[in-house]
Amino acid sequence: MRRTGGAVASRTGASRTGASRTGGSRSGASPKTKAVIPQLAWHAIRPAPVVLVTGAEDVLAERSITMLRDFLRGEDPALEVSDLEADGYRRGELMTLASPSLFGEPRLIRVSGVERASDDFLLDALEYLEQTAESTTLVLRHRNGVRGKKLLDAIRGGGGGGIEIVCAELKKDAEKQEFAAAEFRAAGRKISPGALRALVGAFSDDLRELSAACRQLLADAPSDITEAVVARYYGGRVETNAFAVADAAIAGRHGEALIALRHALDSGADAVPLVAAFAMKVRTMAKVSGARGGGAQLAGSLGLAPWQVDRARRDLAGWTDEGLGRAIEALAATDAAVKGAERDPVFALERLVGVISSRGRD
Repeated sequence: MRRTGGAVASRTGASRTGASRTGGSRSGASPKTKAVIPQLAWHAIRPAPVVLVTGAEDVLAERSITMLRDFLRGEDPALEVSDLEADGYRRGELMTLASPSLFGEPRLIRVSGVERASDDFLLDALEYLEQTAESTTLVLRHRNGVRGKKLLDAIRGGGGGGIEIVCAELKKDAEKQEFAAAEFRAAGRKISPGALRALVGAFSDDLRELSAACRQLLADAPSDITEAVVARYYGGRVETNAFAVADAAIAGRHGEALIALRHALDSGADAVPLVAAFAMKVRTMAKVSGARGGGAQLAGSLGLAPWQVDRARRDLAGWTDEGLGRAIEALAATDAAVKGAERDPVFALERLVGVISSRGRD
């Protein structure tokens, strides 16, 4: 049996006797221990006798464990859920909770703080792996650190017939966009690419707030989530600055760049620094265009950091030398316009965004 969309799959014959598993990424495993159990992303969680949830991203871990609980409860509403704290654990509690009940209800035992586990818990958990309880799912949450390494190695080595859910910290915007997109996919809703970028931009510093924003849009917004919807709900939170406007335009996203420009101006941004941000980006692209060699090698000769060289090369995708030349001419004209040569600096900025977004083709 599978949940629609594959978020949570069936037990697929999971052993209750600790048989080894194969497959999966090695991400998150101890460098001295080769994991032989599946290591899955947070949204791919599924039932197993033992589910090890690792990594520092608590939001992903919470979402994943909640998905598992909801799936198990959907299979049997009589599911009995129990919670333990590994650092305050007393000997025998796990065995008591996992022991068969009179009516044989399925059980979900959630253990938090395994990275701070008491010696008593580690002893009981290792013993439990040798013979897991029937119709019981044991979830172990371990954020990071070496405490409990013997237990983790035993699970990753196949003890208990478990799986590992890796919840590594999301650092890149692309990873956060995938997280948000998965939230909407799971609910059967659509969000446009521009709306997704705007939403992540508004809450890029706090994954928990991003998750809450996704849930609010799912609960309150129309069926399709567009840029206008995100702007209506979170326009004040959209983090727009000079470089955000420039980045969107250089990438060819004309509409997004115009929206970012208007948000920046409405928030009190001055036209002169906006033009300066475009100039800095385009000048760097012009320096790197046509240059050969590795990022570190070029950085010294061009007076740039290696990451600036790598970023400029990515920005240059789709650009020609002629397009760069026209963009530089447009920048000079716009710089003069916002310093008094023209009456309408906002129009001049919007014109510049058009030239940059077309990569100098217009």
